[in-house]
Amino acid sequence: MGFLSRFVRLADGLNDWIGRGVAWLVIPMVVVTFLVATLRYGFAVGWVSMQESYMWLYGIIFMIGAGYTLLHEGHVRVDVFYRPASQPYKAWVDLFGSVFLLLPVITMVVIYSYPYVMTSWLRLEGSHETGGLPGLFLYKTVILIFCTLMFIQGMSLAARSILVLAGHREFEIKEEKHEGV
Repeated sequence: MGFLSRFVRLADGLNDWIGRGVAWLVIPMVVVTFLVATLRYGFAVGWVSMQESYMWLYGIIFMIGAGYTLLHEGHVRVDVFYRPASQPYKAWVDLFGSVFLLLPVITMVVIYSYPYVMTSWLRLEGSHETGGLPGLFLYKTVILIFCTLMFIQGMSLAARSILVLAGHREFEIKEEKHEGV
């Protein structure tokens, strides 16, 4: 169990560090979004590359931050049965969800997206829009980075579940107090 606990700490630390780092991209995304809206509606001026840049930033933040979101329980989940459940029940749900849903789906995304990413790299693909950003091949690579980080976090979630089922209380899901509105 020592290997599993070290793996969970390492994987969680990696996704936490990367998620906190990529969160800083929100600032340039907001600035560019503001500029696009101000220039378009205030001055009737616009550039395709500027518009694409905030969309690409949003995609990068969303994909690279997904592992962080899973780590911090920020993903979408129906908590009707999960939230009031016991720790062992939650561990079984997380283990089942990781092993039979998350990891196979991420694997399929890699299998089906890898050829498109490689083709994009071979062509040094750019935007399909006139005046768009070059480097679409770099942007498509983020899909594989997303899959890698999600796979690592999915493995960590499965390992964490096994540790909880084995009685390691320090890996239990911490209850957060949510203020009702």
